Amino acid sequence: MRRPFMDTPDQLASLEGQQYLVLRPTGAVAAGYRAIQEAALGRLDTPLRHPHTEHVTLRGFFEPERREELRAVIRAWAAEQGPLELTADAVDVFPAPWQIVILRLARTPALVHAYASLTEVLRPTDFRRLDELSVEDWTFHLSVLYGKTLDAETWQQLATTEVRPLLPAPTEVVTEVEFVWYEGGVEHAEVIPLGG
Repeated sequence: MRRPFMDTPDQLASLEGQQYLVLRPTGAVAAGYRAIQEAALGRLDTPLRHPHTEHVTLRGFFEPERREELRAVIRAWAAEQGPLELTADAVDVFPAPWQIVILRLARTPALVHAYASLTEVLRPTDFRRLDELSVEDWTFHLSVLYGKTLDAETWQQLATTEVRPLLPAPTEVVTEVEFVWYEGGVEHAEVIPLGG
């Protein structure tokens, strides 16, 4: 059974009407992520929001009325891609104002190409994209913990404790993407193979 990425009512409500294109690691990167998240949560004396399931977001959208059009573009893009190698090279953070602990991924040629080619496919469209950055500015990552509710001192202690290189770096190959959308307080998804 498919494990949802987000599962709390407040997370689901905040994502209503949005769509995401994500990669779901299931091997060494996923195992490393879960161990890091569990240990970090165990060190805190306050609960923090966090993804229910590890994932790499390639793009976010707000197209509740044109979801099928968007899905067709994503399917065509995915058919032109090959499997993607993911290598987690460090636990890192996005600093204030975001305050997010992340598992940072290496910028492999295939991952950079996939992101750049998606940008090119989307360029002539008017789909509403969320927080889109250029491939040069994008940090490939998996969000581990959302620390925005922490005060500055607690956040700094968490960041100092968590940031480190990962040696050896967990690596795995992903052969599919998921087109995920949020509607009626529920997460929905379609798994789309890379390379058709």
